Amino acid sequence: MTAHRLRLFDRVHAVRLALARGQIRMNRHVVARLREFPPGSRRIVEVGGRSIGVFNVRGELLALRSSCPHQGAPLCLGIVLGRTDASKPYELTYRDDQDVIKCPWHGWEFDIRTGRSVFNPHRVRVRSYEVTVEQADAPDPSVETFDVTIEDGLVVLHI
Repeated sequence: MTAHRLRLFDRVHAVRLALARGQIRMNRHVVARLREFPPGSRRIVEVGGRSIGVFNVRGELLALRSSCPHQGAPLCLGIVLGRTDASKPYELTYRDDQDVIKCPWHGWEFDIRTGRSVFNPHRVRVRSYEVTVEQADAPDPSVETFDVTIEDGLVVLHI
């Protein structure tokens, strides 16, 4: 490995380690309320000039860059399907995991969970992104709040 590649590898490793430790925060972008995003649905959002598809695959939320590496097609507009596996010659099995997206232009297929292509997972991929579900009504810890109750028709502020 050349010295330049080694330095680049060290920087990438350091950033990944800092992300894992929570030392670096990624930008957050609200896509939808969970109740508005049922299993089997998808949303395509523009974030920072990038088109990103967010999918609810049987309750698991996943996101991919919506640009096919082949010719830049809007990947996340493609159909979502299961996958066919071949454990030995002439024996095919279909898994209905609904975790593969097929490019609408030329049919290239990608695993929605990892972004890796089905046909060459070690070399061809699209960017995948982390998706989380956060409590919508969680109070902002930087804002001072007070409890309020109703007692015999009176609104009472508790300080």
